[in-house]
Amino acid sequence: MPKEYQAIGINLKGMPLGEHDRLLSILTKECGLIKAVATGARKHRSAMAGRSGLFVVNDLQISVGRSMDRIKNAEMLQSFVGLGKTLAKLTAAQYLSELALMQALSAQPQEELFLVLVEHLNRIQDAEDKYVLACLVHGTYHLLAIAGFAPQVHSCCISQRPVIANREIPKWKAGFSIVGGGVINLEITDPPSDGNPNRDHSINGLEIIGNSAITNQISHYLNAPELLAIQELAQTDLTDNILKSQTTDWLTVERLLRAYAQYHFDRPIQSSALIDNCFFNI
Repeated sequence: MPKEYQAIGINLKGMPLGEHDRLLSILTKECGLIKAVATGARKHRSAMAGRSGLFVVNDLQISVGRSMDRIKNAEMLQSFVGLGKTLAKLTAAQYLSELALMQALSAQPQEELFLVLVEHLNRIQDAEDKYVLACLVHGTYHLLAIAGFAPQVHSCCISQRPVIANREIPKWKAGFSIVGGGVINLEITDPPSDGNPNRDHSINGLEIIGNSAITNQISHYLNAPELLAIQELAQTDLTDNILKSQTTDWLTVERLLRAYAQYHFDRPIQSSALIDNCFFNI
């Protein structure tokens, strides 16, 4: 085994170690998730202090130790200083970094995960404040896709029929099943007496479904704008009309994807606690 190795990585987590050092969790392209000690990073005026900060991308030379690897040299490639300018951007970045840490593997390349995370951190950093939430949701979907369980959003996860938002019906809704893995077309259920399952028979959508087995699978409901927003997330870039969707629509989609991610990763997203405070009044 080599005594040293080189990798390009982004710092996703850090904690004090001893009096002067810092232990970093780093997502690297070449070696996946590693933990390494940044020696002297907490010393006053240490050159390693800035390079050991969160969301800093470094070209690293690392020495292999018996118990812990140590950073021998770090050349800063990118620092994402703009993420710290607002609480919303910082929270969104921490949210995506948590999702990356939940799925990152060690001792094997993680280039796709690294590149997608860095791309969406760039988008959050450069976004206008009013679009940060949309960028967060977009990044969340793409990280779920890399993990292998992006929700099925264009066709019903039960019937496999296309689910198409209908803005002409004021209270039109689609269902969503966390366990089932995607959207549910309510028209597959037993229709009410007039034969139209999406006609305005209910305020909350519950009464339009006649099949209790399907009803029990539904964890969330999406109105037409919310469905259109979640269906756009698979694209590389969000179109302007979707990007400018109402903040309330993006909050609904974020909460849905948050619950979906927490179910599939089987752990909470700690930074999500600040989402409502950051974005509710935008």
